[in-house]
Amino acid sequence: MEYVRFGKTGLLVSEVCLGTMTFGNEADETMSQAIMDRALELGINFFDSAHNYNKGETERIVGRWMGSHRHEIILTSKVFFPAGGGRNDQGLSRRNILMAVEESLRRLQTDYIDILYLHHWDEHADIEQSLSAVDDLVRQGKVIYCGVSNFAAWQTMKAIATADRRNYPPIVCMQPMYSLLKRQAEVELFPLAAHEGLAVCPYNAIAAGVLTGKYLEGGKGRITETEMYRQRYANPQYVTITRRFVRYARKKGLSPAALAAAWVMTHPIVTSTILGARTLEQFNDTLACLDIRLTARQRMEITRLSVEPPLATDREPMDAMKTRGW
Repeated sequence: MEYVRFGKTGLLVSEVCLGTMTFGNEADETMSQAIMDRALELGINFFDSAHNYNKGETERIVGRWMGSHRHEIILTSKVFFPAGGGRNDQGLSRRNILMAVEESLRRLQTDYIDILYLHHWDEHADIEQSLSAVDDLVRQGKVIYCGVSNFAAWQTMKAIATADRRNYPPIVCMQPMYSLLKRQAEVELFPLAAHEGLAVCPYNAIAAGVLTGKYLEGGKGRITETEMYRQRYANPQYVTITRRFVRYARKKGLSPAALAAAWVMTHPIVTSTILGARTLEQFNDTLACLDIRLTARQRMEITRLSVEPPLATDREPMDAMKTRGW
């Protein structure tokens, strides 16, 4: 296992982060514990969760398992999406942030969360009030660092600027969706992270299982079970890209799941890639990514199987402008 610096925090985290979203749903508690045992055995010290995963059951499972391992683990949670039935139990209101974290701490059986992600931009909440709530939690020792997930680049920058202006805890990391099928993060989020020194922890590296090729053969999983994922990966172009990618992986004698994760991991801005699973078999298959070290040429070969996202301004890069002349 390789360990990498987490942005400007000074932390060292494993290059793979264990995603726990399946715990308490697709993976029962026994399987969830087996996956966490395997992660720890391999040296994974970075675990990702959220207060709304499976209505809090995910955090309860992690909390019951963690015990004496707590100080070995860099643990995250998130706040935004509803976890309970109350009409105010959602969003980035000061109230919801403070209450959600208290609930997460109880479920996780811990005194502190290493990284609290604001899980989604809230157009109805003043980001200054949201960050003031995080500031209070940091001062109380209940949260150590703050990150953002699913924020656009301008929203991330607004949060960074607000934290800086108000002397609140800085935004230290981002968690975007990123895979060979979903490359929008390359356009503005990754350059922003590089400029601001943020750690980058992508999720959906194997595109909800699409890049394994199982759905091409009539397999089942999130795409067949959940409308959100069905819509997320409904673009017919994704089928074409997946066919190309699976052929490439099999020609190289590699697991498509492992190669898809390795492709994400080898982007120079990526810090730690979130990998989850329903079963230990799935987890071990994807973890073969740790044995794949793509060269720049190999990564480019895989990248060319996909479609380049348009530039943020639809203008060519400066180097191209210089080459053709002003």
